Amino acid sequence: MIIKKIGKKIKKRLVREKRAILKIRLKRKITTQQGKKKVKTKKKASVRLAKSPNNPIISPSYYSWETRATFNPAAIESNGKIHLLYRAIGEDDSSVLGYASSYDGLHIEDRPTYSVYKRYRNYIEKGNRSIDYISGGGWSGGCEDPRLSLIDDTLYMLYTAFDGWGSVRIALTSIKFKDFKKKKWNWEKPVLISSPGEMNKNWVLFPEKINGKYSILHGISDGILIDYFDDLKELDGSKFIRSISHEDREEAIRKTGIRSVGPTPIKTKLGWLILYHISEDGKYKIKAMILNEKNPTEVLYRSESPILEPEEDYENNGIAWGVIYSCGAVVKNGELFVYYGGSDKFVCVASIMLEELLNDLRQDKPAKLKKRIKIKNK
Repeated sequence: MIIKKIGKKIKKRLVREKRAILKIRLKRKITTQQGKKKVKTKKKASVRLAKSPNNPIISPSYYSWETRATFNPAAIESNGKIHLLYRAIGEDDSSVLGYASSYDGLHIEDRPTYSVYKRYRNYIEKGNRSIDYISGGGWSGGCEDPRLSLIDDTLYMLYTAFDGWGSVRIALTSIKFKDFKKKKWNWEKPVLISSPGEMNKNWVLFPEKINGKYSILHGISDGILIDYFDDLKELDGSKFIRSISHEDREEAIRKTGIRSVGPTPIKTKLGWLILYHISEDGKYKIKAMILNEKNPTEVLYRSESPILEPEEDYENNGIAWGVIYSCGAVVKNGELFVYYGGSDKFVCVASIMLEELLNDLRQDKPAKLKKRIKIKNK
């Protein structure tokens, strides 16, 4: 009986000591946190896009022009039909564009056996030295990473024109949309719109005029850079858009992690929806932001974490490991479909209800980018 009472006393004492220790630890934790200038808080997780179980929806085929890679598609929707122009690399290592279409956004219904756009000539410029550049295995150059914008009855396309040697520039071409839908591939002769001697990629044309002007977004890594035009014919091969230098852009990417704009902007009730690529953990991922409708150099909202990142086999086992790269997105029946290249080899798609994404972005505080780098005039 006496032993039993002693045991109870020891047990009570141990409980009191344990409580005292916990109080001390808690007090130390509070004191430590108060002494810190900044207390790290966990970032809010953004919504994530759902990847199609049918991915990849386009893969390389046995046709010579697309045997090695099919990726980075542009996209446009019209009357319920989604049109895709995807980059393809074949036996000669040159990049050309193929066509495909879908009605439900997830399955390909039509895919011709021939390419629908090729470079019209070599872009080799006199005096250019060889540059250390390769993208997606396209050693021979060609037409890379298209973006489509439908304005009135004309479909405009911007793409990266690489000569396979020393010139990486932005080219602009167009086609009447009625001809495009009929697969009459009578594209206008392209014109180079970025400055000679400068390396530029990933520019987009807004799909409608802003304040009465055509608007081309050509920088995003350290501020939003946009040039405006009364008429795109101003870009006639003698007048060019001057963007920041390749060196300054790479420095901005190292500081911000923001690599480039993705698909053509999409107009929403909050403003312009921009999907963009970031470098994180050695991978290419996608985030989202909203730009002011009338003044798109102003960022209103930005997702705090990626909404799409490479996790699947087809996004990690291709030509480039850990790469998701998007050049096209559309809204169909309230659902946002994002088309992207997986590991620089496959065409894939992911989706989310647009309202869900906008609600998530609206909860984030307005984001401010650093002051943009000034463009030096020659």
